Amino acid sequence: MTLKAIINGTLFLNGEFVENRVLLFDRHIRGTAACAPEGAQVYDAGGGMVSAGLIDVHCHGFGGREAGEATAEELLEMCRTLVGHGVTAWLPTVSCLPKDRYRDCFDQIRTARRQTEKPGFRGARILGAHAEGPFLSPQKCGAQNIACILPPDWTMVEPFLPEIRMITVAPEMEGALPLIRRLADAGITVSAGHTNANYAQTVAGIDAGITHATHLFNAMPSLVSRNPGPVTALLNDHRVYCELIADGFHVHPALLALTARLKGDRLVLVTDSIRFAGLPDGTYTLSGQTVTVHGPECLLPGGTIAGSTLTLDRAVRNAHDMGGMATTQALFAATAGAAASIGEHTRGTLADGNDADIAVFDRQMQPTRTFVSGEEVWKAQ
Repeated sequence: MTLKAIINGTLFLNGEFVENRVLLFDRHIRGTAACAPEGAQVYDAGGGMVSAGLIDVHCHGFGGREAGEATAEELLEMCRTLVGHGVTAWLPTVSCLPKDRYRDCFDQIRTARRQTEKPGFRGARILGAHAEGPFLSPQKCGAQNIACILPPDWTMVEPFLPEIRMITVAPEMEGALPLIRRLADAGITVSAGHTNANYAQTVAGIDAGITHATHLFNAMPSLVSRNPGPVTALLNDHRVYCELIADGFHVHPALLALTARLKGDRLVLVTDSIRFAGLPDGTYTLSGQTVTVHGPECLLPGGTIAGSTLTLDRAVRNAHDMGGMATTQALFAATAGAAASIGEHTRGTLADGNDADIAVFDRQMQPTRTFVSGEEVWKAQ
């Protein structure tokens, strides 16, 4: 494969911006240089920023499609759309489903994942699924279908482990701790979420193998002075990566800033976007429920939040503009932090030898080019 070079850009390397360097790559990152080598295929960043591609570990859907109901081809269309937002890899996120629907759902994700791994595919890579359930708390189900919530059960989830990269579990549920241990031993990232756990139950879950928190602050008890709850346990433990939905609605900007200071490199920006992302404001139906979409707000009739319309590039901008994060921390949380949170070692940074998944942004952090495995798969018009 021809050596390629991105010139005239500020590189995001090791959590810092680096000037006056050229990024070299083919299918993999090949380091940096003072100038483009003779014969290299050159791309001009136009004075913008060059980063590893963004990674969304919590994305249900957009553009009228939902991962839990999508065919393999619809998932691939979602992959082709994501690269326009600088996203080069993601976890299709599956809400609670009727038990008999899981097999087909994960079959579709497996088929799509294998297609994204083939040379020449012009879209974001699927790294596996995020199963947001079914082992959740009925008291904190949010917009999830309460009828589809199940008690923790290894035999139910075991057949689907090859496609599950991450699973959300409420640690207080009876049988959850043994399940968490088995999942962690199997290499699955276990995330605490949709939980009514107290502080001690959450700590027990972390000790059992939880290393991730699903949309921190949302669908879990609030922090109270004499009842610190799961939020305190998840914030306070450096073993845990914490997701934030930085849309200015799910989490107050002051809490974005506080979480950024407390979690540091254990922060993960996500979208939690649902099928209505990218569609006009209006009233829609999701799994038989009415959802009203107005800007970043997706609400059920009673006011329950039903997901977001966020994109990950906008989350990075919002984290800076609303939450006061340095652009370096916001980018890290959507790249290296996201990758590390699911044990992904070949993406998320521009380190030598990593897959050449690259996003180029202008000075306002708007995407301008996206590369996957060294191939340019999207360019702004």
